[in-house]
Amino acid sequence: MMNKKFILNADDFGMSKPFNRAVLHGYHNGFLSSASLCANGKAFNAAVNEIIPECPNLGIGVHLNIIEGRSLTKASLLTNRKGKFNNGFLSLWIKSHNPDFLNQVENEFRTQIETVMNYTKIDHIDSHVHTHAIPNIFKITAKLAKEYNIPYVRTQYEEMYFVPSLKKHLNLKYPPNILKIILLNSFTNKNKKILNEYGLKTNDYLIGVGYTGLMDDTTIEYGLKAIESDNCIAEALIHPCYYAVSNNNQHYTEFLTTQNKTLKDKIDRLGFEITNYKKEYAKL
Repeated sequence: MMNKKFILNADDFGMSKPFNRAVLHGYHNGFLSSASLCANGKAFNAAVNEIIPECPNLGIGVHLNIIEGRSLTKASLLTNRKGKFNNGFLSLWIKSHNPDFLNQVENEFRTQIETVMNYTKIDHIDSHVHTHAIPNIFKITAKLAKEYNIPYVRTQYEEMYFVPSLKKHLNLKYPPNILKIILLNSFTNKNKKILNEYGLKTNDYLIGVGYTGLMDDTTIEYGLKAIESDNCIAEALIHPCYYAVSNNNQHYTEFLTTQNKTLKDKIDRLGFEITNYKKEYAKL
């Protein structure tokens, strides 16, 4: 008997009120089952006071963020003089061999986790722009997950798959995403060993790296088709926003994905049970 689980997770929860509202409507009117909360998001207080109480069965993760916005600690190696994060992924990777830098990362991560824990139960950890996947930073993440009894940490292994759309491949976003898959798959091979050492759990597959910035119902459908023969937990990450903003409708498209009943039917027919990490941990 197959045992296939699917988690639709909204990253960037707490970043803005339109992102918060997308989580609320995705939960009540769609099949969004999980969301990852940014402790330093501009709409964090609204998320914990207005949205989470209305979504009692929503899985909640910490979306660790050392890429965007303001630090919650004094972290001179992570921020500019105004306390705003100023490193990209490559810079963080290079600095990740510096013990002083890693101490500041741990302090910031610890503060972000505790900030979220003050308001709600946490069932998983992930990060903005996958920064926690950097192996030396991942070790810190696993250590803190164990310390705070957070059972799941996201890993980024994604099967290479293709959707039948020239538009999704003939653009400037797609080629760099392929490089991301190669890098993050390599990191995942190392990071799963770290999780085993700490007795922590993770998803088996991630959907959302190869088509970052291009996610919709088709990319999720074909991502699941690529792994439908496996017993697994597959997580699809999206960045849903309730409104179309300026000339960028991508986040709104991802919100509409949470409402797509045809996609939900396809997920069911592929044999995947829609769940979240909260439910899976409760079964253990």
